[in-house]
Amino acid sequence: MPQTNDNVRFVAGVFLLATGFTVPVRAADNGCQPVFDAMTKVLATPTRLYVTGGAAVGKNKPQNSEMIYAGGAIYLKLGEKWTRSTMTAAAMLKQEEENRRTAKYSCRYLREETVNGETAAVYANHSETEDIKSDATVWISKSRGLPLRTEGDYDTGDPAKTHASIRYDYSNVRPPAGVQ
Repeated sequence: MPQTNDNVRFVAGVFLLATGFTVPVRAADNGCQPVFDAMTKVLATPTRLYVTGGAAVGKNKPQNSEMIYAGGAIYLKLGEKWTRSTMTAAAMLKQEEENRRTAKYSCRYLREETVNGETAAVYANHSETEDIKSDATVWISKSRGLPLRTEGDYDTGDPAKTHASIRYDYSNVRPPAGVQ
């Protein structure tokens, strides 16, 4: 059964901000094009994301969740329950295209590293929307052009920042069994 809730929106929002999905069109001028390309590609690639985060840094226990992108749909697991989001990958991309027109965004190449045996280009990025400021580090596979890992801090104006970690997996990704 399709379901929308604050958890789905939070995890999706963290993913978008952490991975630089608020990149404005002019991002290619400031070194952000590889990040933009990777984030566009991940929505069209069967992907499982393992997300740890959501609690204020130094405060509550972080939430662990998973997301799957498969067949244009987005699935979210919180606790032991999988749900299908009413937001599709295409709708997420469309929403972010709108965000790109108003967000302030910058990024810079940091270095090359290995993530799980795969060479990755590491980028630092900073994003500011009307509601959230974020600073994230994104590891992008040099051979596949897909994100491998993201670490980010998010400031929503609350007294404490929120931290999230995302690990991406592209092997044997399928929609969760029994979720329509």
